[in-house]
Amino acid sequence: MTCNDRIFGVLLIALAVAYGWGASQFPEPFGGSEAIGPDTFPTLLAVVLGLSSLYLIVRPDPDHAWPWSRTGVELIIAVVVLVFYAMLLEPLGFIISTTLAVGTLCWRMGAEPLRAYLVGAVAGVVVFLLFNFALDLALPLGLLSFLEVS
Repeated sequence: MTCNDRIFGVLLIALAVAYGWGASQFPEPFGGSEAIGPDTFPTLLAVVLGLSSLYLIVRPDPDHAWPWSRTGVELIIAVVVLVFYAMLLEPLGFIISTTLAVGTLCWRMGAEPLRAYLVGAVAGVVVFLLFNFALDLALPLGLLSFLEVS
């Protein structure tokens, strides 16, 4: 029975549609439409999620067992971390939120806590710099807004 993957695929398609619709609701940037705007990355993620979901529906895994052991608990923790990441992105800022999320996920995968959060901090800073300066897409600074250069 491969019903579990198909149910999960349908739920993920609903998430992809909602996520894509949310991305389309972003206001147009000041100065008019741009090739790469605030909706580009979320729309791309929605498309990838939708295609992956379709794959789950069309070609489900023949091993239908849900991982309700330790793996299932870790998956639930990962989802909770990502939900908190989304909630804290604006108030804490990208760098701090990413440090906490990536650090926690690395730690849950078995890394030493100090190394896990160091990797999270490096990832947060590198991606922030890449998006802000190379791609010219502003990410929220949150608590670190005092670092903003005018």
